[in-house]
Amino acid sequence: MSESERKARAERLAALRAAGLDPYPARVGPLLRLAEIRRHHDAKDVAALDAAALQVRVAGRVLAIRSFGKLVFMTLFEDGVQLQASFRKPELSPEVLALLALVDVGDFVRAEGVLWRTRTGELTVGARALAVVAKCLHPLPEKWHGLVDVERRYRQRYLDLLVNPEARRIAVTRSRSVTALRAFLDGRSFLEVETPVLQPLYGGAAARPFVTHYDVYDQDVYLRISDELYLKRLVIGGFDRVYEIGHNFRNEGVSRKHNPEFAMMECYQAYADYRDMMELVQAMLQHVVSAVTGGTRVAYREQQIEFGGAWPQLAIRDGILERTGVDVLAAADFATLRARVIEKGLDAGDAPTWGQLVDHLFSLHVEPTLVQPTFVTDYPVELSPLAKRSLTDPRLVERFELFVGGMELANAFSELNDPADQRGRFEEQRRAKAAGDAEAHPLDEEFLLAMEHGMPPTGGLGVGIDRVVMVLCDAAHLREVLLFPYMKPGE
Repeated sequence: MSESERKARAERLAALRAAGLDPYPARVGPLLRLAEIRRHHDAKDVAALDAAALQVRVAGRVLAIRSFGKLVFMTLFEDGVQLQASFRKPELSPEVLALLALVDVGDFVRAEGVLWRTRTGELTVGARALAVVAKCLHPLPEKWHGLVDVERRYRQRYLDLLVNPEARRIAVTRSRSVTALRAFLDGRSFLEVETPVLQPLYGGAAARPFVTHYDVYDQDVYLRISDELYLKRLVIGGFDRVYEIGHNFRNEGVSRKHNPEFAMMECYQAYADYRDMMELVQAMLQHVVSAVTGGTRVAYREQQIEFGGAWPQLAIRDGILERTGVDVLAAADFATLRARVIEKGLDAGDAPTWGQLVDHLFSLHVEPTLVQPTFVTDYPVELSPLAKRSLTDPRLVERFELFVGGMELANAFSELNDPADQRGRFEEQRRAKAAGDAEAHPLDEEFLLAMEHGMPPTGGLGVGIDRVVMVLCDAAHLREVLLFPYMKPGE
Protein backbone atom coordinates (compact mmCIF):
# COMPACT_ATOMS: atom_id res chain seq x y z
CA MET A 1 0.00 0.00 0.00
CA SER A 2 1.33 3.40 -0.94
CA GLU A 3 1.83 6.04 1.73
CA SER A 4 -0.76 8.29 0.09
CA GLU A 5 -3.36 5.48 0.10
CA ARG A 6 -2.67 4.68 3.73
CA LYS A 7 -2.96 8.35 4.66
CA ALA A 8 -6.21 8.82 2.70
CA ARG A 9 -7.90 5.85 4.40
CA ALA A 10 -6.71 7.04 7.81
CA GLU A 11 -8.16 10.48 7.10
CA ARG A 12 -11.53 9.03 6.13
CA LEU A 13 -11.53 6.96 9.32
CA ALA A 14 -10.83 10.12 11.33
CA ALA A 15 -13.61 11.95 9.48
CA LEU A 16 -16.10 9.25 10.48
CA ARG A 17 -15.14 9.61 14.11
CA ALA A 18 -15.24 13.42 13.87
CA ALA A 19 -18.81 13.17 12.55
CA GLY A 20 -19.77 11.22 15.67
CA LEU A 21 -20.04 7.90 13.80
CA ASP A 22 -18.63 4.66 15.19
CA PRO A 23 -16.69 2.97 12.34
CA TYR A 24 -16.76 -0.34 14.24
CA PRO A 25 -20.21 -0.61 15.89
CA ALA A 26 -21.09 -3.60 18.04
CA ARG A 27 -24.54 -4.11 16.49
CA VAL A 28 -25.80 -3.93 12.93
CA GLY A 29 -29.50 -4.69 13.39
CA PRO A 30 -31.81 -7.01 11.45
CA LEU A 31 -30.73 -7.86 7.92
CA LEU A 32 -31.73 -9.93 4.92
CA ARG A 33 -28.93 -12.17 3.66
CA LEU A 34 -27.84 -11.49 0.10
CA ALA A 35 -28.29 -15.17 -0.79
CA GLU A 36 -31.89 -15.05 0.42
CA ILE A 37 -32.63 -11.95 -1.66
CA ARG A 38 -31.07 -13.58 -4.70
CA ARG A 39 -33.00 -16.78 -4.15
CA HIS A 40 -36.41 -15.11 -3.83
CA HIS A 41 -36.10 -12.20 -6.26
CA ASP A 42 -33.53 -12.97 -8.98
CA ALA A 43 -36.23 -14.29 -11.31
CA LYS A 44 -38.57 -11.30 -10.92
CA ASP A 45 -38.80 -8.83 -13.76
CA VAL A 46 -38.95 -5.03 -13.54
CA ALA A 47 -42.75 -4.91 -13.28
CA ALA A 48 -42.88 -7.47 -10.47
CA LEU A 49 -40.19 -5.65 -8.47
CA ASP A 50 -41.85 -2.26 -8.97
CA ALA A 51 -45.20 -3.62 -7.89
CA ALA A 52 -43.74 -5.25 -4.77
CA ALA A 53 -41.76 -2.15 -3.73
CA LEU A 54 -39.84 -4.42 -1.37
CA GLN A 55 -37.82 -2.57 1.28
CA VAL A 56 -34.68 -4.46 2.32
CA ARG A 57 -31.75 -3.92 4.65
CA VAL A 58 -28.50 -5.62 3.68
CA ALA A 59 -24.85 -5.65 4.70
CA GLY A 60 -21.62 -6.76 3.08
CA ARG A 61 -18.08 -5.90 2.12
CA VAL A 62 -17.70 -3.33 -0.65
CA LEU A 63 -15.87 -4.95 -3.56
CA ALA A 64 -16.28 -2.12 -6.05
CA ILE A 65 -17.50 1.48 -6.26
CA ARG A 66 -18.50 2.99 -9.60
CA SER A 67 -19.63 6.59 -9.96
CA PHE A 68 -21.67 7.93 -12.90
CA GLY A 69 -22.25 11.57 -12.01
CA LYS A 70 -25.31 11.67 -9.80
CA LEU A 71 -25.54 7.85 -9.56
CA VAL A 72 -23.14 5.68 -7.54
CA PHE A 73 -23.09 1.88 -7.58
CA MET A 74 -21.50 -0.38 -4.96
CA THR A 75 -20.95 -4.12 -5.28
CA LEU A 76 -21.59 -5.78 -1.90
CA PHE A 77 -20.24 -9.22 -0.99
CA GLU A 78 -21.57 -11.51 1.73
CA ASP A 79 -20.59 -15.15 2.18
CA GLY A 80 -19.84 -15.78 -1.48
CA VAL A 81 -22.82 -13.84 -2.87
CA GLN A 82 -22.74 -10.42 -4.52
CA LEU A 83 -25.51 -7.84 -4.81
CA GLN A 84 -25.44 -4.31 -6.18
CA ALA A 85 -26.54 -1.23 -4.26
CA SER A 86 -27.24 2.12 -5.93
CA PHE A 87 -27.24 5.65 -4.54
CA ARG A 88 -28.95 8.54 -6.35
CA LYS A 89 -27.22 11.59 -4.94
CA PRO A 90 -30.13 14.06 -5.35
CA GLU A 91 -32.34 11.74 -3.32
CA LEU A 92 -29.92 11.32 -0.40
CA SER A 93 -29.92 13.26 2.84
CA PRO A 94 -26.90 15.50 3.47
CA GLU A 95 -25.68 13.04 6.13
CA VAL A 96 -25.82 10.02 3.79
CA LEU A 97 -24.27 12.02 0.95
CA ALA A 98 -21.34 13.00 3.18
CA LEU A 99 -20.94 9.44 4.41
CA LEU A 100 -20.93 8.09 0.85
CA ALA A 101 -17.75 10.06 0.17
CA LEU A 102 -16.01 8.36 3.12
CA VAL A 103 -16.62 4.76 1.97
CA ASP A 104 -13.65 2.80 0.57
CA VAL A 105 -13.47 -0.47 -1.33
CA GLY A 106 -13.02 -3.11 1.37
CA ASP A 107 -15.29 -1.43 3.93
CA PHE A 108 -18.24 -3.29 5.41
CA VAL A 109 -21.44 -1.29 5.05
CA ARG A 110 -25.14 -1.57 5.76
CA ALA A 111 -27.55 -0.27 3.12
CA GLU A 112 -31.33 0.06 3.14
CA GLY A 113 -33.67 0.67 0.23
CA VAL A 114 -36.10 -0.72 -2.34
CA LEU A 115 -35.22 -3.53 -4.74
CA TRP A 116 -35.20 -2.55 -8.40
CA ARG A 117 -33.63 -3.68 -11.64
CA THR A 118 -31.28 -1.56 -13.77
CA ARG A 119 -31.51 -1.13 -17.54
CA THR A 120 -28.91 -3.88 -17.89
CA GLY A 121 -31.10 -6.19 -15.79
CA GLU A 122 -29.01 -6.12 -12.60
CA LEU A 123 -30.93 -6.71 -9.36
CA THR A 124 -30.12 -3.72 -7.17
CA VAL A 125 -30.90 -2.20 -3.79
CA GLY A 126 -31.88 1.44 -4.37
CA ALA A 127 -30.37 2.66 -1.11
CA ARG A 128 -31.47 5.75 0.78
CA ALA A 129 -29.76 4.81 4.07
CA LEU A 130 -26.10 3.91 4.56
CA ALA A 131 -23.81 3.07 7.48
CA VAL A 132 -20.20 1.95 7.77
CA VAL A 133 -20.04 -1.08 10.08
CA ALA A 134 -16.31 -1.87 9.75
CA LYS A 135 -13.65 0.32 8.16
CA CYS A 136 -10.95 -1.31 6.00
CA LEU A 137 -7.53 0.32 6.33
CA HIS A 138 -5.84 -1.52 3.45
CA PRO A 139 -6.81 -1.73 -0.23
CA LEU A 140 -8.01 -5.10 -1.51
CA PRO A 141 -6.15 -6.81 -4.36
CA GLU A 142 -7.74 -6.25 -7.76
CA LYS A 143 -9.37 -9.63 -8.03
CA TRP A 144 -7.04 -12.51 -8.99
CA HIS A 145 -4.67 -10.33 -11.01
CA GLY A 146 -3.85 -8.37 -7.88
CA LEU A 147 -2.80 -11.44 -5.85
CA VAL A 148 -0.47 -13.54 -7.98
CA ASP A 149 2.26 -14.04 -5.37
CA VAL A 150 1.70 -17.65 -4.28
CA GLU A 151 3.34 -17.18 -0.90
CA ARG A 152 1.23 -14.12 -0.18
CA ARG A 153 -1.88 -16.09 -1.10
CA TYR A 154 -1.07 -18.63 1.61
CA ARG A 155 0.10 -16.14 4.23
CA GLN A 156 -2.89 -13.84 3.67
CA ARG A 157 -5.49 -16.46 2.89
CA TYR A 158 -8.30 -14.06 3.83
CA LEU A 159 -7.40 -11.97 0.78
CA ASP A 160 -7.07 -15.06 -1.41
CA LEU A 161 -10.59 -16.13 -0.42
CA LEU A 162 -11.96 -12.69 -1.23
CA VAL A 163 -10.51 -12.30 -4.72
CA ASN A 164 -9.94 -15.88 -5.91
CA PRO A 165 -13.18 -17.85 -6.48
CA GLU A 166 -11.16 -21.07 -6.85
CA ALA A 167 -9.77 -20.74 -3.31
CA ARG A 168 -13.29 -20.35 -1.99
CA ARG A 169 -14.52 -23.32 -4.04
CA ILE A 170 -11.80 -25.53 -2.59
CA ALA A 171 -12.67 -24.49 0.98
CA VAL A 172 -16.36 -25.29 0.41
CA THR A 173 -15.54 -28.61 -1.26
CA ARG A 174 -13.35 -29.60 1.67
CA SER A 175 -16.14 -28.90 4.15
CA ARG A 176 -18.67 -30.85 2.11
CA SER A 177 -16.25 -33.77 1.75
CA VAL A 178 -15.79 -34.06 5.51
CA THR A 179 -19.55 -33.79 6.04
CA ALA A 180 -20.14 -36.63 3.55
CA LEU A 181 -17.42 -38.78 5.10
CA ARG A 182 -18.88 -38.29 8.56
CA ALA A 183 -22.41 -39.08 7.35
CA PHE A 184 -21.20 -42.31 5.73
CA LEU A 185 -19.53 -43.56 8.91
CA ASP A 186 -22.46 -42.52 11.08
CA GLY A 187 -24.70 -44.48 8.71
CA ARG A 188 -22.62 -47.60 9.37
CA SER A 189 -23.01 -47.25 13.14
CA PHE A 190 -19.54 -45.88 13.84
CA LEU A 191 -19.21 -43.69 16.90
CA GLU A 192 -17.27 -40.44 16.52
CA VAL A 193 -14.80 -39.94 19.38
CA GLU A 194 -11.92 -37.68 20.41
CA THR A 195 -8.50 -38.83 21.58
CA PRO A 196 -5.57 -36.85 23.05
CA VAL A 197 -3.48 -34.57 20.87
CA LEU A 198 -0.85 -34.17 23.60
CA GLN A 199 0.51 -37.61 24.43
CA PRO A 200 3.14 -38.85 26.93
CA LEU A 201 4.38 -41.27 24.24
CA TYR A 202 3.76 -40.95 20.52
CA GLY A 203 2.88 -43.94 18.36
CA GLY A 204 0.71 -45.46 15.66
CA ALA A 205 3.00 -44.61 12.73
CA ALA A 206 6.62 -44.36 11.63
CA ALA A 207 7.38 -40.67 12.01
CA ARG A 208 9.36 -38.12 14.01
CA PRO A 209 7.19 -36.26 16.50
CA PHE A 210 7.02 -32.67 17.64
CA VAL A 211 8.13 -32.39 21.26
CA THR A 212 6.82 -29.89 23.80
CA HIS A 213 7.03 -29.58 27.57
CA TYR A 214 4.38 -29.83 30.27
CA ASP A 215 5.56 -27.43 32.98
CA VAL A 216 3.25 -28.65 35.77
CA TYR A 217 4.72 -32.16 35.67
CA ASP A 218 8.13 -31.15 34.28
CA GLN A 219 7.49 -33.69 31.52
CA ASP A 220 8.21 -33.76 27.80
CA VAL A 221 5.10 -34.64 25.80
CA TYR A 222 4.43 -35.13 22.10
CA LEU A 223 1.94 -33.93 19.54
CA ARG A 224 0.31 -37.06 18.22
CA ILE A 225 1.50 -38.58 14.97
CA SER A 226 -1.55 -40.86 14.79
CA ASP A 227 -4.82 -41.59 16.63
CA GLU A 228 -4.33 -45.34 16.37
CA LEU A 229 -3.22 -46.53 19.79
CA TYR A 230 -5.94 -44.61 21.64
CA LEU A 231 -8.69 -45.67 19.23
CA LYS A 232 -7.64 -49.30 19.74
CA ARG A 233 -7.98 -48.79 23.49
CA LEU A 234 -11.61 -47.87 22.84
CA VAL A 235 -12.14 -51.10 20.88
CA ILE A 236 -10.62 -52.99 23.83
CA GLY A 237 -13.06 -51.06 26.04
CA GLY A 238 -16.08 -52.34 24.13
CA PHE A 239 -16.72 -49.72 21.45
CA ASP A 240 -16.74 -51.94 18.38
CA ARG A 241 -16.89 -49.20 15.72
CA VAL A 242 -15.13 -45.90 16.37
CA TYR A 243 -13.71 -43.10 14.26
CA GLU A 244 -12.01 -39.77 14.71
CA ILE A 245 -11.55 -36.87 12.30
CA GLY A 246 -8.69 -34.74 13.52
CA HIS A 247 -5.21 -33.41 12.97
CA ASN A 248 -1.91 -35.24 13.31
CA PHE A 249 1.55 -33.72 13.47
CA ARG A 250 4.76 -35.12 12.03
CA ASN A 251 8.14 -33.43 12.20
CA GLU A 252 8.99 -33.96 8.56
CA GLY A 253 9.65 -32.01 5.40
CA VAL A 254 7.15 -30.12 3.28
CA SER A 255 6.28 -31.17 -0.27
CA ARG A 256 3.32 -31.00 -2.60
CA LYS A 257 1.93 -34.05 -0.75
CA HIS A 258 3.17 -33.34 2.79
CA ASN A 259 2.54 -30.77 5.51
CA PRO A 260 3.67 -31.14 9.14
CA GLU A 261 0.06 -30.72 10.30
CA PHE A 262 -2.50 -32.73 8.35
CA ALA A 263 -6.08 -33.96 8.68
CA MET A 264 -6.89 -37.65 8.99
CA MET A 265 -9.88 -39.86 9.47
CA GLU A 266 -9.05 -43.04 11.38
CA CYS A 267 -11.62 -45.74 12.09
CA TYR A 268 -11.56 -49.18 13.69
CA GLN A 269 -14.08 -51.99 13.33
CA ALA A 270 -14.12 -55.04 15.58
CA TYR A 271 -14.44 -58.51 14.02
CA ALA A 272 -13.15 -57.18 10.68
CA ASP A 273 -9.90 -57.55 8.72
CA TYR A 274 -8.15 -55.59 6.00
CA ARG A 275 -10.42 -57.07 3.32
CA ASP A 276 -13.43 -55.64 5.13
CA MET A 277 -11.67 -52.28 5.27
CA MET A 278 -11.17 -52.44 1.50
CA GLU A 279 -14.92 -52.65 1.06
CA LEU A 280 -15.42 -49.89 3.61
CA VAL A 281 -13.03 -47.35 2.10
CA GLN A 282 -14.21 -48.02 -1.45
CA ALA A 283 -17.85 -47.47 -0.49
CA MET A 284 -16.88 -44.47 1.64
CA LEU A 285 -14.93 -42.62 -1.05
CA GLN A 286 -17.51 -43.45 -3.71
CA HIS A 287 -20.10 -41.89 -1.42
CA VAL A 288 -17.96 -38.80 -0.84
CA VAL A 289 -17.19 -38.32 -4.54
CA SER A 290 -20.86 -38.70 -5.46
CA ALA A 291 -22.01 -36.33 -2.70
CA VAL A 292 -19.51 -33.63 -3.67
CA THR A 293 -19.45 -33.92 -7.47
CA GLY A 294 -22.75 -35.61 -8.31
CA GLY A 295 -20.97 -38.36 -10.25
CA THR A 296 -18.17 -40.93 -10.11
CA ARG A 297 -15.53 -39.35 -12.35
CA VAL A 298 -13.07 -36.63 -11.31
CA ALA A 299 -10.60 -34.67 -13.42
CA TYR A 300 -7.20 -34.57 -11.71
CA ARG A 301 -3.93 -33.32 -13.21
CA GLU A 302 -5.17 -33.80 -16.81
CA GLN A 303 -6.35 -37.34 -16.01
CA GLN A 304 -9.90 -38.65 -15.71
CA ILE A 305 -10.13 -40.70 -12.51
CA GLU A 306 -13.03 -43.12 -12.32
CA PHE A 307 -14.15 -43.93 -8.78
CA GLY A 308 -17.06 -46.12 -9.84
CA GLY A 309 -16.97 -49.90 -10.16
CA ALA A 310 -14.55 -52.33 -8.52
CA TRP A 311 -11.00 -51.19 -7.77
CA PRO A 312 -8.07 -53.46 -8.71
CA GLN A 313 -5.53 -54.92 -6.29
CA LEU A 314 -1.78 -55.05 -6.81
CA ALA A 315 0.73 -56.88 -4.61
CA ILE A 316 3.72 -54.64 -3.88
CA ARG A 317 6.04 -57.44 -5.12
CA ASP A 318 4.23 -57.65 -8.46
CA GLY A 319 4.26 -53.92 -9.00
CA ILE A 320 8.01 -53.66 -8.42
CA LEU A 321 8.75 -56.72 -10.56
CA GLU A 322 6.73 -55.34 -13.46
CA ARG A 323 8.39 -51.92 -13.35
CA THR A 324 11.99 -52.86 -12.49
CA GLY A 325 12.50 -56.55 -13.19
CA VAL A 326 13.53 -57.05 -9.54
CA ASP A 327 11.73 -59.77 -7.55
CA VAL A 328 12.00 -58.50 -3.99
CA LEU A 329 10.77 -61.75 -2.43
CA ALA A 330 13.44 -63.73 -4.29
CA ALA A 331 16.09 -61.48 -2.72
CA ALA A 332 15.43 -62.56 0.85
CA ASP A 333 17.84 -60.27 2.70
CA PHE A 334 18.96 -56.66 2.46
CA ALA A 335 22.40 -57.29 0.99
CA THR A 336 21.04 -59.55 -1.75
CA LEU A 337 18.25 -57.13 -2.65
CA ARG A 338 20.57 -54.12 -2.72
CA ALA A 339 23.03 -55.98 -4.94
CA ARG A 340 20.22 -56.97 -7.30
CA VAL A 341 18.97 -53.35 -7.49
CA ILE A 342 22.45 -52.03 -8.29
CA GLU A 343 22.98 -54.81 -10.83
CA LYS A 344 19.86 -53.58 -12.64
CA GLY A 345 21.30 -50.06 -12.73
CA LEU A 346 18.63 -48.71 -10.38
CA ASP A 347 18.89 -46.18 -7.56
CA ALA A 348 19.15 -48.02 -4.23
CA GLY A 349 18.96 -44.81 -2.21
CA ASP A 350 20.06 -44.86 1.42
CA ALA A 351 17.47 -47.34 2.72
CA PRO A 352 19.11 -49.24 5.65
CA THR A 353 16.89 -52.35 5.67
CA TRP A 354 15.24 -54.83 3.31
CA GLY A 355 11.75 -53.51 3.97
CA GLN A 356 12.74 -49.91 3.53
CA LEU A 357 14.48 -50.69 0.26
CA VAL A 358 11.31 -52.41 -0.95
CA ASP A 359 9.39 -49.26 0.00
CA HIS A 360 11.97 -47.10 -1.80
CA LEU A 361 11.65 -49.12 -5.02
CA PHE A 362 7.88 -48.98 -4.86
CA SER A 363 7.77 -45.22 -4.20
CA LEU A 364 10.19 -44.49 -7.02
CA HIS A 365 8.97 -46.81 -9.75
CA VAL A 366 5.37 -47.87 -9.05
CA GLU A 367 3.56 -45.22 -7.01
CA PRO A 368 3.62 -42.48 -9.71
CA THR A 369 1.95 -44.86 -12.18
CA LEU A 370 -1.11 -45.60 -10.01
CA VAL A 371 -3.54 -43.02 -11.35
CA GLN A 372 -6.81 -44.94 -11.09
CA PRO A 373 -7.91 -46.16 -7.61
CA THR A 374 -5.72 -49.17 -6.79
CA PHE A 375 -5.27 -51.24 -3.63
CA VAL A 376 -1.60 -52.12 -3.06
CA THR A 377 -1.20 -55.10 -0.73
CA ASP A 378 1.32 -57.36 1.04
CA TYR A 379 3.74 -54.91 2.66
CA PRO A 380 6.94 -55.95 4.50
CA VAL A 381 6.38 -56.68 8.17
CA GLU A 382 9.14 -54.31 9.32
CA LEU A 383 7.21 -51.38 7.79
CA SER A 384 4.05 -52.37 9.63
CA PRO A 385 4.70 -53.02 13.33
CA LEU A 386 0.99 -52.85 14.21
CA ALA A 387 -0.38 -55.19 11.51
CA LYS A 388 -1.04 -58.94 11.48
CA ARG A 389 1.38 -61.13 9.58
CA SER A 390 0.28 -62.66 6.31
CA LEU A 391 -0.89 -66.26 6.56
CA THR A 392 1.05 -67.11 3.39
CA ASP A 393 4.36 -65.31 3.99
CA PRO A 394 5.57 -64.24 7.46
CA ARG A 395 7.76 -61.52 5.89
CA LEU A 396 4.58 -59.68 4.88
CA VAL A 397 1.50 -58.33 6.65
CA GLU A 398 -2.22 -58.03 5.95
CA ARG A 399 -2.16 -54.43 4.88
CA PHE A 400 -3.16 -52.31 1.94
CA GLU A 401 -2.62 -48.75 0.85
CA LEU A 402 -5.01 -47.08 -1.56
CA PHE A 403 -3.38 -45.04 -4.33
CA VAL A 404 -5.17 -42.50 -6.50
CA GLY A 405 -3.58 -39.95 -8.80
CA GLY A 406 -0.09 -41.26 -8.03
CA MET A 407 -0.30 -40.78 -4.26
CA GLU A 408 -1.47 -42.66 -1.19
CA LEU A 409 -4.95 -41.72 0.06
CA ALA A 410 -5.57 -44.46 2.62
CA ASN A 411 -3.80 -47.10 4.69
CA ALA A 412 -5.38 -50.12 6.43
CA PHE A 413 -4.41 -53.23 8.38
CA SER A 414 -5.73 -56.36 9.90
CA GLU A 415 -4.71 -55.03 13.30
CA LEU A 416 -2.25 -57.01 15.38
CA ASN A 417 -4.00 -58.14 18.58
CA ASP A 418 -1.53 -60.69 19.97
CA PRO A 419 0.24 -58.84 22.83
CA ALA A 420 3.30 -61.15 22.71
CA ASP A 421 3.76 -60.58 18.96
CA GLN A 422 3.18 -56.87 19.46
CA ARG A 423 5.85 -56.70 22.15
CA GLY A 424 8.30 -58.47 19.86
CA ARG A 425 7.57 -55.99 17.06
CA PHE A 426 8.09 -53.07 19.44
CA GLU A 427 11.40 -54.57 20.53
CA GLU A 428 12.49 -54.80 16.89
CA GLN A 429 11.54 -51.16 16.42
CA ARG A 430 13.51 -50.20 19.53
CA ARG A 431 16.60 -51.87 18.12
CA ALA A 432 16.05 -50.02 14.83
CA LYS A 433 15.82 -46.71 16.70
CA ALA A 434 19.05 -47.49 18.57
CA ALA A 435 20.65 -48.17 15.19
CA GLY A 436 19.72 -44.70 13.99
CA ASP A 437 16.17 -44.98 12.56
CA ALA A 438 14.59 -41.72 13.80
CA GLU A 439 11.12 -42.83 12.69
CA ALA A 440 11.08 -46.23 14.42
CA HIS A 441 8.10 -46.90 16.69
CA PRO A 442 8.70 -46.57 20.45
CA LEU A 443 7.82 -49.34 22.90
CA ASP A 444 4.52 -48.44 24.61
CA GLU A 445 3.98 -50.40 27.82
CA GLU A 446 0.59 -48.77 28.52
CA PHE A 447 -0.72 -49.87 25.14
CA LEU A 448 0.65 -53.39 25.65
CA LEU A 449 -1.10 -53.54 29.03
CA ALA A 450 -4.39 -52.60 27.36
CA MET A 451 -3.87 -55.21 24.66
CA GLU A 452 -3.17 -57.88 27.30
CA HIS A 453 -6.73 -57.35 28.51
CA GLY A 454 -7.94 -58.70 25.17
CA MET A 455 -8.57 -57.01 21.85
CA PRO A 456 -10.92 -58.60 19.30
CA PRO A 457 -9.82 -59.14 15.72
CA THR A 458 -10.05 -55.65 14.27
CA GLY A 459 -9.70 -53.84 10.98
CA GLY A 460 -8.23 -50.34 11.03
CA LEU A 461 -8.26 -47.64 8.35
CA GLY A 462 -6.75 -44.18 7.96
CA VAL A 463 -7.75 -41.77 5.19
CA GLY A 464 -5.80 -38.61 4.37
CA ILE A 465 -8.48 -35.93 4.09
CA ASP A 466 -6.15 -33.31 2.60
CA ARG A 467 -5.14 -35.60 -0.26
CA VAL A 468 -8.71 -36.66 -0.97
CA VAL A 469 -9.63 -32.99 -1.33
CA MET A 470 -6.60 -32.45 -3.59
CA VAL A 471 -8.02 -35.02 -6.00
CA LEU A 472 -11.58 -33.71 -5.80
CA CYS A 473 -10.42 -30.14 -6.46
CA ASP A 474 -7.67 -30.92 -8.99
CA ALA A 475 -5.18 -29.16 -6.72
CA ALA A 476 -1.50 -29.45 -7.62
CA HIS A 477 -0.21 -28.82 -4.09
CA LEU A 478 -1.42 -29.76 -0.62
CA ARG A 479 -1.22 -26.11 0.43
CA GLU A 480 -4.04 -25.30 -1.97
CA VAL A 481 -6.50 -27.34 0.11
CA LEU A 482 -5.31 -26.13 3.54
CA LEU A 483 -6.86 -22.86 4.62
CA PHE A 484 -3.76 -21.97 6.62
CA PRO A 485 -0.76 -24.11 5.61
CA TYR A 486 2.39 -23.87 7.69
CA MET A 487 4.79 -21.38 6.14
CA LYS A 488 8.50 -20.97 6.79
CA PRO A 489 9.38 -17.72 8.57
CA GLY A 490 9.16 -14.80 6.17
CA GLU A 491 10.37 -11.25 6.22
